[in-house]
Amino acid sequence: MVYGYMGKILRVNLTEEKVSIEPLPSEDILRKWLGGRGIGTYYIIKEVPPNIDPLSPENKLIIATGPVTGIAGIPTAGRWSIITKSPITNTIYEGNAGGKFGAELKFSGFDFIIIEGKANRPVYLWIYNGKAEIRDAKHLWGKTVYQTVDLIREELSSIVGKDDAKNIKVISIGPAGEKLIKIAAVMEDKGKGAVGRGGIAAVFGSKNLKAIAVRGNLKPQIANPEKFREVILKSSQFVRNSAITSTILPKYGTAGFLAKALGEKGMIPVKNYQTNVFPDFSKLSGETIVKEYLDQEKTRESICWGCPITCKKYTKVDKPLFGTEGDGPEYMGIWGFGYNLNNDNLPSVLRAYHLCNELGLDIVGTGHVIGTFIELVEKGKIPKEKLEGLKVSWGDPELIIELIYRIANRIGIGDDLSEGTKEFAKKYNSEEYAMVNKRGMPLFGFDPRGAQGYGLWYATSNTGDYDQLGLFKEVTEPTYLGNNSINRFETKGKGELIKKEQDLAAVIDSMIVCRFSRYALNEEIYAEQLSSITGWDVGSQELLKIGERIWNAERVYNILVFGDSSEYDNLPKRFLEEPFKEGPSAGHVVKISEMLPEYYKVRGWVNGRPTREKLEELDLKWLADILEENRLLP
Repeated sequence: MVYGYMGKILRVNLTEEKVSIEPLPSEDILRKWLGGRGIGTYYIIKEVPPNIDPLSPENKLIIATGPVTGIAGIPTAGRWSIITKSPITNTIYEGNAGGKFGAELKFSGFDFIIIEGKANRPVYLWIYNGKAEIRDAKHLWGKTVYQTVDLIREELSSIVGKDDAKNIKVISIGPAGEKLIKIAAVMEDKGKGAVGRGGIAAVFGSKNLKAIAVRGNLKPQIANPEKFREVILKSSQFVRNSAITSTILPKYGTAGFLAKALGEKGMIPVKNYQTNVFPDFSKLSGETIVKEYLDQEKTRESICWGCPITCKKYTKVDKPLFGTEGDGPEYMGIWGFGYNLNNDNLPSVLRAYHLCNELGLDIVGTGHVIGTFIELVEKGKIPKEKLEGLKVSWGDPELIIELIYRIANRIGIGDDLSEGTKEFAKKYNSEEYAMVNKRGMPLFGFDPRGAQGYGLWYATSNTGDYDQLGLFKEVTEPTYLGNNSINRFETKGKGELIKKEQDLAAVIDSMIVCRFSRYALNEEIYAEQLSSITGWDVGSQELLKIGERIWNAERVYNILVFGDSSEYDNLPKRFLEEPFKEGPSAGHVVKISEMLPEYYKVRGWVNGRPTREKLEELDLKWLADILEENRLLP
């Protein structure tokens, strides 16, 4: 028995419609990879060849908890991960979400699920107290996310009882994922969480997997209860002492927290990153959302399992055209359908956000590709016949809702948009207007021209994804915690800074806890949490080494996909050559070429590739051997 874990892996072969239970890997492997992102990376490298099509049956989905998941008292310990090969980037991808599914999966008796093959009909997976079965989902195919959750709970009430059925936690795809739309999202319940990036829902759809439902009352065990009590008291104190985790996020959520920090520094991109000027930022602020549209009672139900930060909100709009209600919005929805599209109609932004949750679309990918579309129309890049009578302009609320429906159903121009920003722009010979990094992942609503370190993080991300922790030291910490010791426009020292934060993020994603906990906690307290639960004597340096191992392993997988990885460590020309003309970030561009040499040096890489020496230092000799066999060692 390994404390903190349930001790079981569920392997699901959809081709054969067979489930089997496997023991966890050795304790040595668990200590090196933990869970979540780390263990998922380990299994993807071991079992998914880098040259396969992400939408083929050969791809696999790893659903993973971590050693602290479901441990009451650890702040934000309710998260879960999905790891796969992404159809957006063709690289390894990990996304994680909050809500309550992660803890419930662990209570159902399993730490990880490995899903392989393809079912010959729509199916869903039901897991209950150490047992699992594949069930028919033909009646669910074509249903929205909300309908799917209700139907599954109703169907399974005969097993768990009507009263307990509401406690079944469900992750599912909507019509968008079924249609293999690359900007589709895997949703938890009715929008309480989502893994939206990377096209993961399209991978579900390619396997005819509609949903996974879990319920259980089993509990993980703790190695050192006395030490654990001390650690949770300390952790709780840290959370209470941080203005971000004790006041800002609980009061206004991410829509207030990030918008304020970014807005003050001129880092909110508008009109597909063409400018940072918006009619009135206050119209979409977290304060306005809370004042006018917050449903306080339902917000209490939205809080993630084990979370003292409580950033989740539930909103309701009772107005013509845009009447809506549901969980959210997060900052990225406000940016994607608001600032990004020059749309200051807040009810329409909330409607767009909730509609994406219902149809199973990624809010970031959807808002992003709509912004790219409007700019290409503006610049005359889209033939008029492709518009099918649509009147396209910035800030049109009704256009946004119409395009969401068209994307989710692959109707007309929506079919082109459904492939995501990179492929859409490429189809119209307009790749320079696609604000994606070189792996093809759309940027988030944080403009890197205002923070050099964040620009470096995004350019070098293994998954192609953003991380709001990339903004921590340069943007959010100065805004809320008063630490102005780091110059956000300086390039020197950013390689070392970002390398450490990336390694720590990989650990956070593997334990798994919410990245917002980083605004209160540090590597020392994370190490104490892990040690008290597992019984391992893990110090802060070993913890960072685990993160570095995961980051390097991901990089190796991507090198096996791409070859020379260094050419992918870059950003679009707009960020490198076109500075903002107004605001606190005016006149600045991202200076990737100045930061990469330092970053590669502190990582022990040569031209973006880990050396044998570095890989062996991280107990990854087997990966060095694979690179050497493929003549890809530097």
